[in-house]
Amino acid sequence: MSSNTKVLSLYRNFIRHGHKFSSYNFRDYTVRRSRDAFRANMNETSPDKISAAIAKAEQELAVVKRQAAISQMYTTGEHLVVEAPKL
Repeated sequence: MSSNTKVLSLYRNFIRHGHKFSSYNFRDYTVRRSRDAFRANMNETSPDKISAAIAKAEQELAVVKRQAAISQMYTTGEHLVVEAPKL
């Protein structure tokens, strides 16, 4: 898999799993932080730094997946006013 394809796949997975948090604050933070991190490294050209960033992102994605799963297990059903109601 090429580097660009791998990065896009990681980005989509971060956004997808970030939206799975039951808490609005964690959900918003994870998505915002993911976007910011990928944008910060968008213009990186060094292959060594790119591969290091990909490895770090894969580790952090594993954490996000695990925490999102735990978040769904222990939901309280309460929602904040800023959250859109699920119909």
